[in-house]
Amino acid sequence: MSKTSLETTADPATNVLELSMQQALNRALDEILLEDPKSVIFGEDCGQLGGVFRITDGLQAKHGVARVFDTPLAESGILGMAAGLAMAGFHPIPEVQFDGFAYPAINQIVCQIARVNYRSRGTLPMPITLRVPSFGGIRAPEHHGESLEALFAHVPGLKVVSPSSPTEAYHLLKYAAARPDPVIFMEPKSRYWQKGPVDLADAGPRTGAKVVREGRHLTLIAWGAMVARCLQVAELAAEDGVDVEVLDLRWLKPLDAPAMVRSVQKTRRAVVVHEAPLTSGLGAEVAQLITAGCFDTLKAPVERVTGFDVPYPAGDLEDEYIPNIDRILNGIQRVLEYRRG
Repeated sequence: MSKTSLETTADPATNVLELSMQQALNRALDEILLEDPKSVIFGEDCGQLGGVFRITDGLQAKHGVARVFDTPLAESGILGMAAGLAMAGFHPIPEVQFDGFAYPAINQIVCQIARVNYRSRGTLPMPITLRVPSFGGIRAPEHHGESLEALFAHVPGLKVVSPSSPTEAYHLLKYAAARPDPVIFMEPKSRYWQKGPVDLADAGPRTGAKVVREGRHLTLIAWGAMVARCLQVAELAAEDGVDVEVLDLRWLKPLDAPAMVRSVQKTRRAVVVHEAPLTSGLGAEVAQLITAGCFDTLKAPVERVTGFDVPYPAGDLEDEYIPNIDRILNGIQRVLEYRRG
């Protein structure tokens, strides 16, 4: 088992740790439990085992079974309990073991968690942070890899966020857990073992999108695991003289339209990349916001490079489904070569 953040200490001179995303999330949860006595963590195997991805490793031993505990294999029960705990004044942080397992709990998420605050006129807030290991890339069986951001983002009352790196995972999870609203926290499970520096004292903004690579000729827009892939693409495009900007949306609900517009007004071209199917994917909403805000400056229609309009496949077929470097480069080429009329 890899070393968790419970066993790591920051450099006292810089307050920076080198952590995997798994370790960064683990450390964030540990600190949330320490700082917020009303917070509780639960889900299938979240207690003694530490979760299937070991995100909650060591937390039950440190904080006790009343704060970190296992549940039956019943997602509707897990999310129904989260709603009840929130009504009772707790700050639940439930985990759905895999994103595809969220489907049995859609009723609880949409009809209870997303609406109780509205129905009660604010007397019953829902400070729930639902952790969902999301997207593909680990060659898992069917229903163990999905891309559900458009489904969640469509629901009034929910906020949706997806970190792309260890430092974003650490800071965004702590920020999300402090919100009075329900937040769907979509963790790119293919990036759990990616390591990077985490500045524990970073006071940067936690809301909105973030430019992770400056560029002049085109903007790549992505979230979650696709941000790292877009950064790879940008490096390859630079070898051909194409200077690509990469925008990490981070928050998928609410979307940061001003940040998208600022970037695309500068580059005048945009490609949106996501793992979900093309039709009615979140990329369509992103493209509309860019078009509305940059209509007079766009050199080409906004391109989308996405998954296909089929069920998210299992195992080896993921490689054919998930946008790869060549497909993204082809999308960039189509936008750069577009000619009106």
